[in-house]
Amino acid sequence: MKDVVLKDDYFALFGLPAQFAVDEAALDSAYRTVQSQAHPDRFANAGDAERRVAMQWAAHANEAYRTLRQPLKRAIYLLSLRGVDIQAESNTAMAPAFLMQQMEWRETLEDATAARDVARLDAFLRELRAEKQARHAEIGALLDAGDNEAAGAAARQLMFIEKIERDTSEAIDRLEG
Repeated sequence: MKDVVLKDDYFALFGLPAQFAVDEAALDSAYRTVQSQAHPDRFANAGDAERRVAMQWAAHANEAYRTLRQPLKRAIYLLSLRGVDIQAESNTAMAPAFLMQQMEWRETLEDATAARDVARLDAFLRELRAEKQARHAEIGALLDAGDNEAAGAAARQLMFIEKIERDTSEAIDRLEG
């Protein structure tokens, strides 16, 4: 793997600036380049140690790509690079307004599911996706401003939004299936 230069930092690995906004075409292109250099098939005739290293780097590149492709994972990763742990499991403190919004969303999901109202669930899913896009913009602005604490809180909120989005998609699938 002497011609492969790989880095631990996901952004550096793909030659991208360490920021929330990611040029997806550049990420895709860089990923393909790294994968072509580190793919284990290129090392099929190499020794065991070199093949193992190639597999480890290919797995590392895959994880890096998955992380940078997903806005929430990318935000959490950026925060970790800055030494911030969002404490997703232990820090459940949220603004009262967001807690109320959570309860309203859960009620909407439960009511529409109980009524077997797929149209209402579809509309709710569109609402959640719009909210998620707004949160992506918010997290990006907070990260760019260096407000890591607020970005961490926004990331925890986004985790809930993505969870209820998945739950809503699953409810639609169950009702349509």
